[in-house]
Amino acid sequence: MQDVLTRIENIILGIVTSLSKDEAPVLALPNRSSWANVSLRCCSVLHVAFIYIHSQILKILLVIYRLVQSNSYATKRDIYYNNTQLFGSQKTVDGIVDDISCMLKVPRRSLHVFATSKGLISGDLCYIEEDGTRIDCHSSSAAVAVSSNIDGIRNIVSCAKFVLIVEKDATFQRLLDDDFCTKLSPCIIITGKGVPDVNSRLMVRKLWDTLHIPIFALVDADPHGIEIMCIYKYGSVAMSFEAHSLTVPSVMWLGLLPSDLQRLRVPADALIPLTSTDENKLTSLLKRPYLTSQPDWQKEMELMQQTKVKAEIQSLAAIAPDYLTSIYLPNKLRYGGWV
Repeated sequence: MQDVLTRIENIILGIVTSLSKDEAPVLALPNRSSWANVSLRCCSVLHVAFIYIHSQILKILLVIYRLVQSNSYATKRDIYYNNTQLFGSQKTVDGIVDDISCMLKVPRRSLHVFATSKGLISGDLCYIEEDGTRIDCHSSSAAVAVSSNIDGIRNIVSCAKFVLIVEKDATFQRLLDDDFCTKLSPCIIITGKGVPDVNSRLMVRKLWDTLHIPIFALVDADPHGIEIMCIYKYGSVAMSFEAHSLTVPSVMWLGLLPSDLQRLRVPADALIPLTSTDENKLTSLLKRPYLTSQPDWQKEMELMQQTKVKAEIQSLAAIAPDYLTSIYLPNKLRYGGWV
């Protein structure tokens, strides 16, 4: 805690010093927009950009200082509504908080600023929240919202054999409806409802660190789904400075694989042609430095380039309505159909 306060105090001291010399104060912020600026060995940002100090940054630094000093917490939404006129949009606050976290070289949770979770979790899992609330995720009819304070979770109890990351909420709800977590074997399913928020990523990492069980990803066979899976496994460029605590290097691609589309003879009318945006995204993904260590993933993505088609997980319903939960996933998990 004191370390964060000292770092903020040093920034303010630098601003005051600049002003005393009639100089415009500037901050050195790491560039969080390019993979070229990320070292995969240590997941650290290499290049910096210099920006002029403005009132929005100073205001948020002040809020963070007070939160840390008083050992209290706030959400990014709280900060925005504290002065909507100054910030203009929630997106502005979100970006500045992440910039400050990166600049101070501390995880965002060390700033005592949380984001409201959007993820859901269900399955063979119980734990205690920081405030003492006992959370039971066993219900087959309703999921539990991912906690906003993953660090505060304790007493995790589970007999799960694996964790399944599900890209889409619709697929997640289908697994819930089919009571997937108990029919096959005890497991945990979690979704970030598309591109995952930090709390969903932290939760997957927490489960991996605590339970030491396999982590699988179930995503659409399209460039967007692949990128979401890569965020869980390797991190996002914008949050690369925090990758060591947000990523799970052991994540395995369970499906939907491009090779599955041919192997299972998914009907042609359930396949979707790649758009030019898809093709550009695929080319960009294949150039990511981390994919050199994943030849099987590269082969699947190159197959997608060759066939020029993509498919949603729901396309399996064209084979049979319950094919996903009754045949596809059980066979994949029993016989090792992942890469």
